Amino acid sequence: MIYICLPVHDEARTVGPLMWKLRKILTDPEFRRDFQLVVLDDASTDDTRAVLERYRTVLPLTILTSDERLGYGRAVDRLLREAVERTPYPKRDAAVVLQADFTEDPGFVVDLVKTIEGGADIVAGTRADLDEPTPRSLRWARRAAPWVLGRAHRDAPVGDPLCGFRAYRLIVAKKALRDDDTPLCASDEPWAANLELLSRMTPHARRVEETPLAVRYALLARPSRFKAMRALRTLFRYRGGRWWNAPEGDAA
Repeated sequence: MIYICLPVHDEARTVGPLMWKLRKILTDPEFRRDFQLVVLDDASTDDTRAVLERYRTVLPLTILTSDERLGYGRAVDRLLREAVERTPYPKRDAAVVLQADFTEDPGFVVDLVKTIEGGADIVAGTRADLDEPTPRSLRWARRAAPWVLGRAHRDAPVGDPLCGFRAYRLIVAKKALRDDDTPLCASDEPWAANLELLSRMTPHARRVEETPLAVRYALLARPSRFKAMRALRTLFRYRGGRWWNAPEGDAA
């Protein structure tokens, strides 16, 4: 079973097309797998919930809700816990986490899943070079992040530890929660949350692999919420940290 985990917040303009695209990909006869979509509506104030409800009859879709804003990290934590609770076969089943704003091409779910099936426990999407149009602040922050993180970036088990488009074998998440029931990730800043999650999962994984993916900011249907200085300030708290330790003083 593949659990597709989607944290959503005010994504009414993109979550519908994303659901349609995922349905097309996951039911393709050349790839067909058992799957469930698990979506957390993180206190959306637009029509996100109404759009999601339309897909209940055509997809194996579970909609979780939060009346208060959890933020990206805690939303991902809740989704992964839900997948761990649901799976009867954690050594076989996997969860894929991706964003709902359509900047991450859902077609790459196929590559992530096939790599998990090939024996990997964690498969991390690694962004290709920023050749296509990319918001200037994001491009600048991406180039600055390795310096800001220092050893924490150089020693990372993957080339792009900031990207959250990943697949996790659920036994890895189950072991991480068994050893420490604190949130797998909790930062509201997505890059920091992705670092936290990789740090918690990696010690329990036998194999960590990567697969390249494309990011398509030209398709973003709303203004970007990314704030470069906020992201880099948050990452600075991880500078020089070891992958199996949370950054000292992290409020998450």
